[in-house]
Amino acid sequence: MRRFNLVRNEDESGVSGTGNVAQGIEFDTGACAMAWLTSISSIAVYNSISDLIAIHGHGGKTVVEWLDD
Repeated sequence: MRRFNLVRNEDESGVSGTGNVAQGIEFDTGACAMAWLTSISSIAVYNSISDLIAIHGHGGKTVVEWLDD
């Protein structure tokens, strides 16, 4: 498994802000869990990192920064 930060360079919605907005982990199965670091927070589970990026990537305005190799 490996950890990541979700880094938002531009906040389209005006809700989450910019910078490190969430922390996550990708399991060996490919599934991911992510916790928002914002004032309105939640934890979500995704089938894959590509699903997570499709939902939260906003066309490259938000990126996954891997913390582990």
